[in-house]
Amino acid sequence: MSNRLTCRRPSEADLTDDAVGHLVDLINRVYDEAESGLWRRLGTRTTRDQVRQLLKDKRLILADLNGTIVGSVNVNLMGERIAEFGMLVADPDHRGVGIGSMLVKAAEDWARSMNRETMRLELLTPRSWTHPSKEFVRAWYTRLGYIPQFTEPLENTHPELVGELATECDFTV
Repeated sequence: MSNRLTCRRPSEADLTDDAVGHLVDLINRVYDEAESGLWRRLGTRTTRDQVRQLLKDKRLILADLNGTIVGSVNVNLMGERIAEFGMLVADPDHRGVGIGSMLVKAAEDWARSMNRETMRLELLTPRSWTHPSKEFVRAWYTRLGYIPQFTEPLENTHPELVGELATECDFTV
C-alpha cells in the first residue's frame, strides 16, 4: 500500500475535539522545536480556540497522509493583491516527504484563485546568534523563491510580544 499525501481545506470532521487537539499539539510541538531558545514559554504557539476558529474560517490548509493530519498552513488575504501564509508545520515523524512544499504550493494556488499576486511570509530570528532551525527554513524559503524584503527588530512590529522573548529577535518579511 502506498502513502497518499494530499492537501485539503478543512471539513466538519476536523472540528471534533480530538481533531482540533491533534492539530494544536502538532503545531505547538513543531514550534517548540523550531523556535527553541527564542521564547520564555513552551507549547503555546496556538490554542484550541484559535485553531478551531481558523478551521471554521477555512483559513487553514491541511496536509493529510492516509487520513491523518500531518501538517498545516494558515493563509490570510491582505488587501487587494497580497496574501500571507504562516504557522506552517510538518509532522517531524514525516519530514522529507514533501509536506511543507505541498502546503506552500497549496497556499499559493489558493491565493492566486483569490486574485492575489504576491505571497508574503514572516520569519522570526534571534538577533545575536544563529538558530539552526531558522537558518534551515530561511534557506528553504529562498529555494522556493521567497526574497527577504526587509528586516527590523520585533519590538517595532509586535511590541506586545517582547516580554515573552528569551532573546532579542528580528522579524524578516
